[in-house]
Amino acid sequence: MIRPELTACVLAAVRAAQAAGDLPDGAVPAFDVAPPKDVAHGDLAANAALVMAKTAKLPPRKVAEILVRHLDATRFRPHAPLPAEPLPEAGLTAVSIEGPGFINFRIGSAWLHETLRAVLTSDDAFGRSDAGAGRSVLVEYVSANPTGPLHAGTGRNAAVGDVLANLLAFGGHAVSREYYVNDFGNQVESLARSVDYHYLRAFERPAVFPEDGYQGAYVEGIAAAIVARDAGRWLDRPEDERLDAFRAEALERLLADIRETLEQFGVRFDRWFSERSLHESGAVARTVRALVDAGHAYEKEGAIWFAAERFGDDKDRVLVRADGRPTYFAADIPYHLDKFSRGFDRLVDVWGVDHIGDVARVRGGLRAAGADPDRLDILIHQHVRFKSGADVVRMSKRSGGFIELRDVVDEVGRDAARFFFVMSHYSNPMDFDFELAKAQSQDNPVYYVQYAHARMSGILREAERLGRRLGGVDALTPLAHPAELALIHKIAEFPEVVALAAARLEPHKLCTYGHELAEAFHAFYTQCRVLVDEEDVAAARASLLLGARIALRNTLHLLGVAAPDRM
Repeated sequence: MIRPELTACVLAAVRAAQAAGDLPDGAVPAFDVAPPKDVAHGDLAANAALVMAKTAKLPPRKVAEILVRHLDATRFRPHAPLPAEPLPEAGLTAVSIEGPGFINFRIGSAWLHETLRAVLTSDDAFGRSDAGAGRSVLVEYVSANPTGPLHAGTGRNAAVGDVLANLLAFGGHAVSREYYVNDFGNQVESLARSVDYHYLRAFERPAVFPEDGYQGAYVEGIAAAIVARDAGRWLDRPEDERLDAFRAEALERLLADIRETLEQFGVRFDRWFSERSLHESGAVARTVRALVDAGHAYEKEGAIWFAAERFGDDKDRVLVRADGRPTYFAADIPYHLDKFSRGFDRLVDVWGVDHIGDVARVRGGLRAAGADPDRLDILIHQHVRFKSGADVVRMSKRSGGFIELRDVVDEVGRDAARFFFVMSHYSNPMDFDFELAKAQSQDNPVYYVQYAHARMSGILREAERLGRRLGGVDALTPLAHPAELALIHKIAEFPEVVALAAARLEPHKLCTYGHELAEAFHAFYTQCRVLVDEEDVAAARASLLLGARIALRNTLHLLGVAAPDRM
């Protein structure tokens, strides 16, 4: 990848300058290699001199001059995989100092052509790496309470988690995907009582709807299904037995609906982990007892409290209520300990913003239990606001008035839904614009990107129909137009974007890159006809199109979005 190569080249210049006594010894601050604001200054620029100026006690431009003097351009080699022998042309064609002390680089066409050859050779594997070295990662996401159908806002969690899992797997990690089923506690008991109310009312038996019950039509539907199958067989059973049966029935039906909805959304899990299993196996009770024995939990007013403030939380937290019922938090610690016990090197949780208060207590609980919380990443995504015309649609499972995720997919399609949920950083609130998501125009980002892929495919089909050579990896020399070179530059960024998105757990970078690559293609297409009379130029441009299509297709596939050949 060009940026890591240039970074290594600049770092070698720093070490050479330090060895020569031109710069003081010491650690080198982190610096960036990125496109300059003014493309007239070069293809890429390093800000190393600016970040080193303070410790070097020299003006940034003076530091830049020293670094350029020690820069060994022969260290810079084009993008791998390539032959071991040096190429006939250098990877760098020019180095200059611009502005307050940026070191700017011009990349030779030989490097760009060789990069394109590597792309064409790699095909589906372009951008894939072994950086993860097979380290195991468990990504837990969605994990919505199974007390109703998935509401539309859950789509953001599902899309972010799924694309992150794709990125980590593409980067060489052994990835597992898990859904934590909250099938224990007050909410599922309230669900059972809500079903029970409708069941009893079907036989005109006296019943009081629970104060915290679920009012959606789906609850009545579950009760009606039980009535149709079992008639009145539950009327004279003990209440506890009836509620146990109705809870199990409701959970089974709702989880089946959740699975179906997620599969429609392109999301499949390797494991569905039951919270109830932690309680029934005694794992929750053992963890609480261990925390008490270690002095990290204590009894007060009949309840058992975790000393969370000692581990960075703003206050201590209840583990077991005074009436003996464990809190949800009590199960969070043994659940994450169970994940580690299964041998995972790293855990990634994707949570909604309503769980932001749980982060410190879970991390503190892991530390208190002897686990390393630094092996756990918790990503908090903000709310999604949906609009119907000028009206904001409110969502609540208890009131029954909410948009389901399946409604969003039915309305705009899976591709648009996934792309829209991912395209902004998960830490920012977002508006989901239904009209924009359905628009077949350049204003719709997913349509714009998919249309670019379809247009590339259409041009290549036409070339094949005309009997033209569809390009190859050899004759790329004719590619010299600025729009051609700019497109190769953008193609070449794909492995870097993938690596950065995986390292920072920021899947939105894929959407940004896909849009930028589509823009670079459209600029090229506007300025450079592919099916020209000159056979060598046409073949080279066809190769460029093939490379661009590979990069765009791989981007879309990581997003879980189709790469259409026709639109």
